[in-house]
Amino acid sequence: MHKTLTGSVMLALAIAGACQPAWARSPAASANEAATARHYASLIAGEQPKVAELTLFFTQMPKGGDLHHHYSGSVYAEQYVDFLDKQGLCVNKQTYRIETDKAVIAAERAKPAAERNCLSSAEVYADDHTFRELLQRWSNKDFANHGALQPPPDRLFFQTFGFFGPVSNANFREGLQELKKRAIAENVGYIETMFKLSPFVANADFDQKAWLNVDNNAALEAELRAALGALEQDPAFARSTSDFVARIQEAAEGIDDERFTMRYQTYVLRLLNPSQVFSSMVSGFKAATMNDKIVGVNIVGQESANVSMRDYTLHMKMFRFLKSVYPKVKVAMHAGELAMGDVPPEGLKFHIDQALVVAGAHRIGHGLDLVHESNAPEIMKKMREDDIPVEINLTSNAFINGVEGANHPINLYRKYGVPYVISTDDAGVTRHTLSNEYVLFASRYKPAYAEMKRTSYNSIRYAFLSVAEKQRLTRQLDQRFAAFEARVAALAKTAKPSK
Repeated sequence: MHKTLTGSVMLALAIAGACQPAWARSPAASANEAATARHYASLIAGEQPKVAELTLFFTQMPKGGDLHHHYSGSVYAEQYVDFLDKQGLCVNKQTYRIETDKAVIAAERAKPAAERNCLSSAEVYADDHTFRELLQRWSNKDFANHGALQPPPDRLFFQTFGFFGPVSNANFREGLQELKKRAIAENVGYIETMFKLSPFVANADFDQKAWLNVDNNAALEAELRAALGALEQDPAFARSTSDFVARIQEAAEGIDDERFTMRYQTYVLRLLNPSQVFSSMVSGFKAATMNDKIVGVNIVGQESANVSMRDYTLHMKMFRFLKSVYPKVKVAMHAGELAMGDVPPEGLKFHIDQALVVAGAHRIGHGLDLVHESNAPEIMKKMREDDIPVEINLTSNAFINGVEGANHPINLYRKYGVPYVISTDDAGVTRHTLSNEYVLFASRYKPAYAEMKRTSYNSIRYAFLSVAEKQRLTRQLDQRFAAFEARVAALAKTAKPSK
């Protein structure tokens, strides 16, 4: 019995059909690909993969894109230190927090340098103790190799955003340009970044009604519809959404060119009250209909936090409602970023399932708690049949949740045919690159070169882009792989045999 082709399958066929240049079928290209596959196989062979050579290999290998990427967590702490002077701010060398009070800053600058407690960019760099201590609070620098007292890794990770927040919420154009430069240097052609928290308003009456009706679908939908109507009639809310879109458009100017493309997700913060989360969702969905560079909506915030757990089902139902109002808007969802012990066992049973079945997510971010979910076989079946990928973030998962190696569910997803992409999450906080994620994946799980290459293409296939844009980026990736495989084939001929 033949099934009707799904939209995602038709899209994949359209992309594949548009990307068959003559060189891709040539004997030379096939020979280069085979030589590259043999060279790669030699790097992962044996009990100890050749990590240094794998790093060289994947730094040069084209990576189509990075689809699970937080802007504020991807800018390195050093860049944020550079922004201090640009904004006229300073860092308190006792607390390592940014001082924003102009009167305090002026008073500090009037003091002799030796007595100053709040430091400029240059002064931070000149004071090695302050600089190193700052890096240990603004990122995970030295977490694994120093003996000082330190918070648990998940707490350290989520606390970093409070330290660099005053500079990460400005200087967007410079930050995006830095991310672009770094991406090009490691052969990444596309980033889809979770860029900005969409605007929100508070409504205590709505909060109470939402909590009261979370298990009554009809009553909850009535409340959501009434709240949406009120927001749509609010001129101030409309202005805040328009201003939000304008700021994203302004920051994005000059980013796209023939080498690199960037698109933007808005996001909501799951740690807020229901009225704030819902209104933020509304502005995010609206923003995605107002500008084609805004390609989706996400939800962020520590999933194991009390508010996140309490309101998880409520948030999923909010997404379901707004998906019915804005059916063309794409949704990526942080779901199941939990490990045993993060929450009581019953809290591990339903997050991925509800993100898929209730909220209608088009991609799942992390999906770590799969093995504990009550519906795990059906989850994998749905993701496989509906062509919904999981976004794999190995460094982040190991640092925040302690899940790595054979304990990571990636092999389950692979075994049961769930599509996946490899991504970075917050490379500035955890101080790594997308190339490093490929190295970790290859050295730990030893996939064939064909699978690694397909993974690179998957990050274009599952991007929230139009068919035409996917075809364009796929053609570019074809060309970049042809050049890469030719270089690797030539390099392999010069390698001396192992003794």
